[in-house]
Amino acid sequence: MEKNYEIALIGLAVMGENLVLNMAGKGFRVAVYNRTTSKVDEFLAKHKEVGAIGGAHSIAELVAMLAKPRKIMLMVKAGKPVDDMIAELIPSLEQGDMIIDGGNSFFEDTRRRAAYLQEKGIRFVGTGVSGGEEGALKGPSLMPGGDFDAYQQVAPIFTRIAAQVAGQPCCTYVGADGAGHYVKMVHNGIEYGDMQLISEAYYIMKAVLGLSAKELHTVFSDWNQGELDSYLIEITRDIFTRQDEMTGKPLVEMVLDKAGQKGTGTWTSQSALQLGVATPTITEAVFARCMSAYKEERVIAADKLAGPKKKYQGDTQELIQAVHDALYASKICAYAQGFALLKAASKEYNWELNFGDMALLWRGGCIIRAQFLNRIHEAYVHDKELVNLMIDPFFASVLGKAQDHWRQVVILCKEFGIPTPAFSASLDYYDSYRQAVLPANLIQAQRDYFGAHTYERTDRAGVFHTEWVK
Repeated sequence: MEKNYEIALIGLAVMGENLVLNMAGKGFRVAVYNRTTSKVDEFLAKHKEVGAIGGAHSIAELVAMLAKPRKIMLMVKAGKPVDDMIAELIPSLEQGDMIIDGGNSFFEDTRRRAAYLQEKGIRFVGTGVSGGEEGALKGPSLMPGGDFDAYQQVAPIFTRIAAQVAGQPCCTYVGADGAGHYVKMVHNGIEYGDMQLISEAYYIMKAVLGLSAKELHTVFSDWNQGELDSYLIEITRDIFTRQDEMTGKPLVEMVLDKAGQKGTGTWTSQSALQLGVATPTITEAVFARCMSAYKEERVIAADKLAGPKKKYQGDTQELIQAVHDALYASKICAYAQGFALLKAASKEYNWELNFGDMALLWRGGCIIRAQFLNRIHEAYVHDKELVNLMIDPFFASVLGKAQDHWRQVVILCKEFGIPTPAFSASLDYYDSYRQAVLPANLIQAQRDYFGAHTYERTDRAGVFHTEWVK
């Protein structure tokens, strides 16, 4: 048995398989294992011409195939399966060996595992992997965190297999313990917001303007040539070209309007609540998916709840441009919320995140890759202490120019009874953030009235309480 494989990968679902093919295709020697060992044999038989890939039928055999210090990457389902696999690996490992979790693990689980394995002398790297099946094969965005020395040893592999943009890999060390999985979680939260915003833009143009799939394809094609250039706009453009073979209708119209979710958007919102960070665009996107799951109830309600019946009398191209501007502004808000959350988490968990680096990580290979990530990188290079992306000069200017169209779109949708939870939440986020004074003074007065929670004053320092009824 050869003992010079550079890295092992456990878990041969599609993401795992494609990462192995990516590594082997770049010249790395990869050992593979799967609990269902027949998958190992099938995988090797199918890809016997792709680089140096060796298969193992047991953990002991897999570990014996690896050069020291051993590097073992897990691509298994998040949660208990990760803990089970770690427990199975530990007896076969030695001090200095490393385990890399490349699944969608919850960052607090990653922090716990990092501390547990450190006690045993085993190094742990929690790595966010984004890009889906295609990214795994052709170059994902990698967000590794945990043991820095361990990362340095796996970096020659990771930086080679990652997506490359302008000669730079979309991979860099993020921070200690759970930082990598936290950054991936926030990536997914922004992704939720971005997808919801795009779906709202689509719905407005379909419901108000009656645009066909062919016309929508043209609109999104045009948008992808400019400021909105991004992976999600690109795939949306492509979706509108596909016809359903059974009905002859656009396939998107045959897809049931129930959106699934795997939990990372919810985790993002929960973390935001715990850290006291406002992420309304992201959270409304999560709620929108929850609402979509009420399909049967919505069908009943559609016949029972009244709404406006209006016909749009304005200019089609003007509304399309307004929707474009509303989408662009709202996307900025989604990213601003994500980076504000990263800033708060970095302080809370002592991660010392480099926010400019985060933007570079997401320029290629991942789902939220977009042209304006370069602008985000520039914003944090210009001001490392930037408190919110919206007040960067470039983004402040974009939001200021877009706001009239943004407001027109939200108002029109209220008049037409079209739900735009993410557009509306984004505009409210912008309007709330730009207010020097908010009505929270009344809330605090109420709290002091019924619970003696005290309050601060605008005219002098100190903490006060009032007996409101004499």
